[in-house]
Amino acid sequence: MPKRTDQARRIIPATPECLYRVLTDPAELTQWLPPQGMSGRFERFDFREGGGYRMILSYDAPIAETTGKTSANEDVVDVCFTQIELNRRIVQVVDFQSDDPAFSGPMTMTWTLTPADGGTEVRIVAENVPEGISEADHAEGLRSSLDNLGRFVAPYRKSHPLARKAESGDVPARCWTAAD
Repeated sequence: MPKRTDQARRIIPATPECLYRVLTDPAELTQWLPPQGMSGRFERFDFREGGGYRMILSYDAPIAETTGKTSANEDVVDVCFTQIELNRRIVQVVDFQSDDPAFSGPMTMTWTLTPADGGTEVRIVAENVPEGISEADHAEGLRSSLDNLGRFVAPYRKSHPLARKAESGDVPARCWTAAD
């Protein structure tokens, strides 16, 4: 039986260059990539084709009904970057470390950045999703990461109250969209 494909998309009011930067910087990724209710840290990070990373995702407030894929309160994920197109696309093979075969096995995730009215369309396509990851949970996780990404880059916009960071040179103006 073929495994399923899940996807999510969102228009984020930022340039593809800005979004690519926060997709490829490990310090920034740990701030927005983990879904709501989780925190992340990298054991290693090597951004290049053939490189990859290992991320440890921990539940912030574990409850009895929630269990990690790797241990009671954690998901450990190994990722290999297979294709990188500057400011446009990142393809990675994701493998959750789990003793349960329902959660393990390679899943291909493609992040695509496309200029759109009002910013950039960010699309995530997850192919070969392990059967142990419920469709509803995965959809919520993908949505949560996109929501986190939108909130994370909001201070980079001229119209945001924290725009002083950009004016001081701490944040590159290329993150701003024409609407700003």
